[in-house]
Amino acid sequence: ILEPFERIMDPGNHSIVTEFILAGLTEKPELQLPLFFLFLGIYVVTVVGNLGMIMLIGLSAHLHTPMYYFLSNLSFIDLCHSTVVTPKMLVNFVTQKNITPYSECMTQLYFFLIFAIAECHMLAAMAYDRYAAICNPLLYNVIMSSQICFWMTVGVYILGIVGSTIHTGFMMRLLFCKSNVVNHYFCDLFPVLELSCSSTYINELLVLVLSAFNILTPALTILASYIFILSSILHIRSTEGRSKAFSTCSSHISAVTVFFGSAAFMYLQPSSVSSMDQGKVSSVFYTIIVPMLNPLIYTNMETHCRV
Repeated sequence: ILEPFERIMDPGNHSIVTEFILAGLTEKPELQLPLFFLFLGIYVVTVVGNLGMIMLIGLSAHLHTPMYYFLSNLSFIDLCHSTVVTPKMLVNFVTQKNITPYSECMTQLYFFLIFAIAECHMLAAMAYDRYAAICNPLLYNVIMSSQICFWMTVGVYILGIVGSTIHTGFMMRLLFCKSNVVNHYFCDLFPVLELSCSSTYINELLVLVLSAFNILTPALTILASYIFILSSILHIRSTEGRSKAFSTCSSHISAVTVFFGSAAFMYLQPSSVSSMDQGKVSSVFYTIIVPMLNPLIYTNMETHCRV
């Protein structure tokens, strides 16, 4: 019973960790350069796609609608989300020892969590917008007024900042005096928690509670929205119209499933159950792949779902 407290008070012969070493995505030297060029290409596509989306929506007056307003914010979040993780990972592919100072690691964790949490809730806001447009077209301009859209977006970012501040604040209270090798390609919650010689019970509990809120709540909102959307689609008399709508919504659902599925795999289970090697693979999807795919998927989806 006293062991966690002893670990907090007495780090033993270990020295306090002031910097971390990122293990990276793979330990095989022959894969470092090919992976560098692969992820560099993905990052370039991500930056060009999301910046292009933001500029196109900003410069086109006919795109100043709630649908595209949320889409531009999603592109901004994806751009920031990927930028927090990918450049550092690319540097690590071409350096021999991937040293990250403690302060830099905590900073990366803080901003990564802001945009990861914000993306969850922005996807929910977009699903609600589609629900209002398809299921309540006559009241759409009232339900999704510019003021409501603005405050929904502010709420998304506030949830991201609050959640990230809680996680990072409790992480900084921990004592790190074990190995300083982080079994990941960036400073994520569970890989860093594994290195603590303090009790991580509160931190793991916070991860489960806040992740349940930030993943399950948006996921249930998206699910409920699409249940109503699909119900409305089934009332469409045209077979071609129904097929087109189903195809469009399935693309959207696929993108949401990849993001929420990979995030849930990483965060909605205790660290003792999850495998960090499996976690690295799943995190590649929601930190790198999804931000690249979203501009293409959502542009295609919104073009066909326009009301």
